[in-house]
Amino acid sequence: MELSDGPVRTGFEDFLLVHNCLPEIKSAEVSLNTACAGLQLQHPVIINAMTGGAEALTQVNRRLAQVAELTGAAMAVGSQFAGLEFPEVAESFRVVRSVNPQGIIWANIGAYATVEEALRIVDMIGANALQVHLNAAQEITMSEGDGDFTGWLRRIEQMARQLPVPVIVKETGCGMAREQILALSAVGVKAIDVGGAGGTNFIAIESVRMDHVLSADLLGWGIPTAVSALEAAEVLPSGVDLIVSGGVRTPVDALKAFAMGAAAVGIAAPVLRRTEREGVEAAVTWLQEYLETLKKCMLLLGKNSIRDMSAHPLVITGRVAQWAEARGISVRKYACRST
Repeated sequence: MELSDGPVRTGFEDFLLVHNCLPEIKSAEVSLNTACAGLQLQHPVIINAMTGGAEALTQVNRRLAQVAELTGAAMAVGSQFAGLEFPEVAESFRVVRSVNPQGIIWANIGAYATVEEALRIVDMIGANALQVHLNAAQEITMSEGDGDFTGWLRRIEQMARQLPVPVIVKETGCGMAREQILALSAVGVKAIDVGGAGGTNFIAIESVRMDHVLSADLLGWGIPTAVSALEAAEVLPSGVDLIVSGGVRTPVDALKAFAMGAAAVGIAAPVLRRTEREGVEAAVTWLQEYLETLKKCMLLLGKNSIRDMSAHPLVITGRVAQWAEARGISVRKYACRST
């Protein structure tokens, strides 16, 4: 199934990085190493969750794991709930760990899960962390979806407090506002992935899957990725890392996320699409070139680490600036940071 972006724009076009014509650093000094949710990552690009469990997807997950292993990328699997319901499906997830035994791999389940279920899926793949996805908009468009979203925050807190691995909470294409970011930050999660609107549209995918036309209101629902990153940057406390995903298609998109304080970015569709159409080698080449361009652009900004990027001046314009003004957020402080 084609993984379409939009119709909402990510808002990255409203973020402008300020070029530094006197970078005063050496290219050899630029490092992509980062830390996220207490884990040390070789670089800040995470192959994010896309596929759920089914026997037919075993080879898809195998190939994605190969890309992750060959590029040193952390990887999140898709929802493992089917692996709990149908033990024979669990192999479509276990293959990820068998292919990449030393890699950073995140388990994945919905916020409806119990602690016992979460423990089982973490154990299923020997996960280094648990990614809990929030997908209310997707659920209400699925014929088999669950319309009961009560108790999600309580269950997330139970998982965050009781699991032996860090818990990361991720939206799935509708973004996050600061009110919910604050609520999640208060219950023990180690990182928040804003999963903004503008990237892969899971609501549209469900519409195609069910051969059912949805209203434009639903198809365009959500907070753009850049806006979600801005909302998070305003309120995230120390000790809770920011991950930005949702239409992070170019290295410059990623740099803009880092300028908002992101420790990492999540990318799913571009890697999956290349892996399936062109093969593992092509996907590896694409990601390696992406990372190399990241380093070159960081040099042009005079920044030698992902952490340093959070202090780089960023001019916020257009609709994102309008949103910021309406929400009482000063964009001037981002533009006037020292290079």
